[in-house]
Amino acid sequence: MQLVPVICVDGPSGAGKGSLARRLADRLGFHLLDSGALYRVVGHVASERGVAWDDELGLEAIAASLDVTFEPIDDGVGVFHEGTDVSIPIRSVRGGEGASAVAVFPKVRQALLARQRELAVAPGLIADGRDMGSVVFPEADLKLFLEASAQARALRRQLQLQAQGDSVSLPRLLEAIEARDAKDRARSASPLRPAEDAVVIDSTELSASQVFDRAMALITSRGIV
Repeated sequence: MQLVPVICVDGPSGAGKGSLARRLADRLGFHLLDSGALYRVVGHVASERGVAWDDELGLEAIAASLDVTFEPIDDGVGVFHEGTDVSIPIRSVRGGEGASAVAVFPKVRQALLARQRELAVAPGLIADGRDMGSVVFPEADLKLFLEASAQARALRRQLQLQAQGDSVSLPRLLEAIEARDAKDRARSASPLRPAEDAVVIDSTELSASQVFDRAMALITSRGIV
């Protein structure tokens, strides 16, 4: 049973979930869960420990004992595994590939489910990531699903990687995003799709501020805060 306000932000990679979730958490003073980062950390730790991304039992063991914390930083959310900052490596192209690879396994998703629900504490939680509203927090007060064209998301990702000093071509990023979208929509465990009661926002032609304003209008109209 959910005891505190929970707002879910879902959608494909690069649609603006992270930016919106962080801004909402800042404005409302809520805790923040970056669900996608959990899967990226599982993939990252697996690589470091020599566990293959198709070894479901090995990945489950990593997920079950995962020690991850989130801390707000100026341009996003810092992710720490066992006290070590892994924000940059998990958000690389390979980090995204690892997240998509390990997320297909039901045992991995189940192992992370309890960890995510433990973060729903007062004064409230902004839950950013896949299946937040449909599986993790089905009774959430508001479920947002952000969409954007693959081209727009690839360009945003290219700019983000360039800011980190990682040069990646736009065609390669577009190909990777389209492949990940197809894989995420087709997977049997929690496929990418809006919850039935989610509000869909297409951010292709919207600025981050415009998306934030729409979300805050919904939060206000529903009396969540």
